[in-house]
Order: sequence, then structure tokens, then C-alpha cells
Amino acid sequence: MSTVVRFSPTPLAAALAALCFNAVPALAADKTLGEVAVGAQSEKPAKALLRDEIIATESLSVSSIERTGASMLTEALDKQPGISVQTECSICNVRNVVLNNLPGRFTTLMIDGIPIFSSVSSAYGLDSVGLYGLERIDVSRGAGASLIAPEALAGVVNLVTKRPREDQAELTQTIGDYGSHRTDAYLAKNLGSQALTLSYNHNEHDSVDGDGNRISEYTGFKRDLVGLGWFADDVGGFRVKARLDVVDEKRGGGAMGSNYAGIKSSASGNPFDWSQGKNASPSSSGWINPATGLVVPYTGGLGSMSEIIFTERNQFVASGERALGAGKLRLAFGYAKHKQDSFYETDIYKAEQTQTYYEASYQQPFGDTLLTLGANYRYEDLKSTGMGNGGTTPNDGIDNYKYRTPGVFVQAYHPFMDGKLEANGSVRFDKHNEFGSIVSPRLNLLYHHTDHLNSRIAVGKGFRAPTSFFEQDHGILNTVAVVRNISEPEISHNLSYTLAFSDDRWAWTGGFNWNRIKNMAMLDPDQVNGAGQPITLFTSARNPVTVKGLDFTATYKALPTLDLTAGAEMFRYAFDPGTLAFARPEERVYLRADWDIGGWTLFARSTWTGPMDLKRFYDYENNPRYNFDGTRKMDQSPSYWVSDVRAEYRFNKRVATFVGVDNLFDFKQSDHESMLWVDGNGGIDVTQIWGPNRGRYVYAGIKLSL
Repeated sequence: MSTVVRFSPTPLAAALAALCFNAVPALAADKTLGEVAVGAQSEKPAKALLRDEIIATESLSVSSIERTGASMLTEALDKQPGISVQTECSICNVRNVVLNNLPGRFTTLMIDGIPIFSSVSSAYGLDSVGLYGLERIDVSRGAGASLIAPEALAGVVNLVTKRPREDQAELTQTIGDYGSHRTDAYLAKNLGSQALTLSYNHNEHDSVDGDGNRISEYTGFKRDLVGLGWFADDVGGFRVKARLDVVDEKRGGGAMGSNYAGIKSSASGNPFDWSQGKNASPSSSGWINPATGLVVPYTGGLGSMSEIIFTERNQFVASGERALGAGKLRLAFGYAKHKQDSFYETDIYKAEQTQTYYEASYQQPFGDTLLTLGANYRYEDLKSTGMGNGGTTPNDGIDNYKYRTPGVFVQAYHPFMDGKLEANGSVRFDKHNEFGSIVSPRLNLLYHHTDHLNSRIAVGKGFRAPTSFFEQDHGILNTVAVVRNISEPEISHNLSYTLAFSDDRWAWTGGFNWNRIKNMAMLDPDQVNGAGQPITLFTSARNPVTVKGLDFTATYKALPTLDLTAGAEMFRYAFDPGTLAFARPEERVYLRADWDIGGWTLFARSTWTGPMDLKRFYDYENNPRYNFDGTRKMDQSPSYWVSDVRAEYRFNKRVATFVGVDNLFDFKQSDHESMLWVDGNGGIDVTQIWGPNRGRYVYAGIKLSL
């Protein structure tokens, strides 16, 4: 059966796109495409929104990130056209970076071009990626966008570390609502042909309960990050870049407060008030069972509605490049040890994961053709222990796996028509220990219509070896085994087109993305074996998932120090119920202003999110959802705006102060619908998520540069 997808933009989105397109002046022919640096560029022409590369790559500069007040990677990437951060649990706040509105596990995070995060480490680890010491963040959307990371079915986020050229010392102290405080420190020592860096981040935030039922929607946390960087211009002819990062995080959601030992030990009674919030229960003691109309009394104490996760992570990445003959040799290495100690509503889960990555590649010109040959090896394993069914049933190794994937790749670049057309074709061959031989081709074309206007076309394939990591479905903790009925990797085919323009005043991009995922992995923990014991089936979806998107972004330099940005995106989805989990909007609109005036740096942005088809994404037809008062959950979420503002004043080169407000107009989901829900038999769950889980947040701070 074929699916016909029609785009029907809202009047707001259509008007915005038409306004931006019609406002573009006539094309000139005497300017060249520059690199992106989002944000005000004092006394400089408008910067292109894509980097000057054959693969469509968007960049977030350090100054752009700093203007938003982002304290972690997920905040830095959120509210960007084509990029969002999706919360997948209202209690533990597991978050994923979403590209082209595909599942977050299809986004690969790399550090200096080295993939060292997995589905395990991404679940909570993305919140623990520091922003100090970066030069920029590059984002490439589409399957196979990275030659070395075919598992990036949605695309790649690459953190590029900055090599300092002078001594530097910075200290930033921030305080805000909800008991939040943050300390950032960065030291850089230039030693001529070498450099050393040290970064430190301490970040704390209390849990937040927006509806008064004493169950948080925003998880409290305490996080410490330490990073060491080493740079050398000549080590046996290699230019070397290396960094070591150590992370320690404790987070807890559900019951309020950070007395984690006390929360874990509380296993009886009702400390919550179920009569508070939108569509609340008529009784504070529990919620209505839709099947009987009677109150289900809650007696599980603090622990049965709480999730507490302790994370420790050590990671090291290093890369080196040197000239070799007429070409260039690159060597890269990555290692990560990730530990997770978790308490999930009285279930216990402990995991330890090891990842290693090796790469060697050589790039050699042959006339006008640039040829790249390379090989890499990826190793990833997970070992877990646990106790399910309220901490009574051992489930050690429930989601263990060990993947080994050697691969080779070749890429050829060649310009045609005196450089007017550039072509880049590549193919990978991977030998996976579980899924066998996999071939992943990709072709990229860049056509220069003029010095200001260009088109990019990309078509490619990628694969991902799926894992049964429990974070995709907490229910597996209460089963005795995961039965693997899966023999194929997840496969993505992607086609994208991007038209980009830039001159002295304007920079805009418009594009189309088509993504088709085959063999999407699924976990079903509601099964039993022949002995009547609960098991989880690990299977593949019978039909593919297709996501299509249109997006447009324009930046106008209204003044030499004032940049105005507007963008819109529209998506359409084709999927079987249960395969594309978590609600997604079909339309978004983005507005942004960056202004430097005197010693002031001013920033404002607003993001409009259109309605979401909750009935379809959460599969109400087969699994109806109810509020605590027994009424049905919303079929469709409301549209909403979220606005952020920030102002910084620099007294001199050494001292600056700032103040900001996120979610200025205090929109939060809990004012309209609880993130908790009840099934048809009166069971409770925590994943009715479509809107912000924290309201207005005010913060201020001081920044010292020595």
C-alpha cells in the first residue's frame, strides 16, 4: 500500500516562508560563500548558513551558543531549524538529539570526528557534554552524512575542539531559579608548538513540580565535568589533538528532593496528592481506573514513582594528521568507559559499557581527483546486572551485547565544468559480528549557480546495529529474558536537496529531506514464554517508517550589528502504530534576533510548535490513555510559543555580567495535560510528552576573563 503525503502548511508558516523568499534581493555575482557563524557579526557581511563544504553542514559557533545561555549540549542544539531535543521520560528526563524528526538513537555524536557515544551513553550522557573549549558544533543531516559513522541514520553532530593560540583564563558563575547554580572554568596555556587546556563545569538544578502533585516533571541533577586537552603541532610529523573527559552525574526525578537514600527506602504509603493538576483525580489517595470507575489507591511510597540514575563516564579521543608524499595521513583513536547505577521505581539496574574506536585513512590527489582510502574498527559492549519486579527478580545480563565492526571505505572527489559542479562519492563495507556484511554508498553533489547561490543534492544509505538497551522500554526490567527475533540491521535511505544563498545582507537556505527507515527495531515486554514467565521480544517492524520534511531559514543583516533570523519547517510521517514513538509536530517556526550595541550583547528568540497528533503517535486505537479523573487524554496537543531572552553587558575586556529568561511567557505542558497517564486497566505510566516540562526560568551571572 502506498502512502500519499501532502504538505498543508499553516497560514503562519506559509506566510513566513513567502515573506523570506520574496524579500531576497537580486543575485549579485561578486561575492563568495563564507563559513557560518550564527549570531551578530559586527561590521561584517552576512554569513552563509552552511559551511563552504560539499556536504550540507550547519555550524553553531561558540559565540552563538553563548548568547543562548546554554549550559549543556542538549540546550545548545535545541530550538534550531531541523534540530530538536526530545524528552522521552517525564521522570528521568532521558533526552535525545533529534535530526529531521527521526528517533534520537539515529543521531551520532562525534568529538573531533570520532564516534564514541552509543545508545547507552547517549541516554543521559548527552546532558553531560561540556561546551567549554569548543570551536564550533557541526551538524550534518541525512543517512551516511559521515564517512566513518554509517550508523548515523538521521545525521551527525560533531563537536570541534579549539586549539588555543594564546594563554586564556575564564571563569563564569551563574545562579537561577529552582536552586540552580553553575560554575564554568577554562584555562588554556600556549606553549608555542604545543598547548594545554583545562575545563571544569559544575551544574546543579532542583527537581521541578509544575502541577502540585509532588511528582516532578523536570529532573533534578548534580553534575561535575572535568576536561583536559593537549595539542601539538609536530609529533613525528603529526599535528595532534587529544582530550580526556571525566563525568560524574547524579539525577533524580519523581519524588521531590535529593535525599536519594530516603526516597529509595520509602516503599509504602501515599506521599503524593493525585487530586492536583489538570484533569486530576477526585481523590488525593489515587487515580480512577477507567475500566471500573473506582479509585486505584496508591501505596508505593516515594520509591515506586521515582527514578534515580548515577552516571560515571571516562572518555579519551585523539587524532593526528601529517603530510605523506603528496597526500595526508590521518590516525584516530577513541575510548570510553561508561557506568550507570540506576533505581527505576524500585527496580535496580547497573550497567558498564566499553567502547573503542580505531581509524587510519589516507588522502591523495590524482590530478583534479582527490581520493580517500581508509579503515576503522569499532568495538562496543554492554554488561548489566539488575533486579526487576520491585527488586525481587534477578535479571542479570538482560540487555547484554557485544558488537565488533571492522570496516573499510573509499571516497572520491572530483570537480567538473571548471569547478561549477563538485561531486563526492563514497562507499563503505562493514563486517558486523551479528549482522554480517553491509555496504553503505553515498553521493553528494554541489552545483554553483553563481558566486552567491548553490545547490546541494545528497543521496545515501546507512545502517545501525540495534541494541536492546532497556532505556528504550523500561518494561524489559520486569522480564526474565530478551528473545532476539531480529536478523537485520536498521537501514536508512536518505535523499536531500538544499538551495543556499548569501550576499552582504542576506543568507538563506531552503531544503527537502526524505528519509526511509527499514527494519526499525522494536521491544515488546508484554509477552510470556512457554513456562508462563514474562519475556521481551526484540523484533523488527514489518513496514518501513518514512519521514519527509521541508525547511527554510533566512538571516538578514538589518544593521552592521543586528542580525534577524526566521525559519520554518514542515514534516509528514508514514508509519505503523507503535513504530515511531513519542509525539512529533508537523510544523515549527523559528524567530531570532542578535544585536551588539555598545557594550551590550542582546539576544531574543521565539519558537512556535504546531499541534501534534497524539492519538496517532501514542497509538490510542490499540492502547487508549486516560487522565487521573478517568477522562481520555487529548487527541491533539495545542500549538504554542516558547520565547527566550538574554542580555550581556561587558564592562571591559575582563568583566561582563548577564541576565536571561528562558520560556519567558511560562508555557508548560502541566498547565494543559499531565505527562503521566493511566491505561485501560488502571496502570500508570510516565510518557505522555509533547510540551515543555519546565516553566519560566530566570538566571543571572558574571564572567571573568584573565
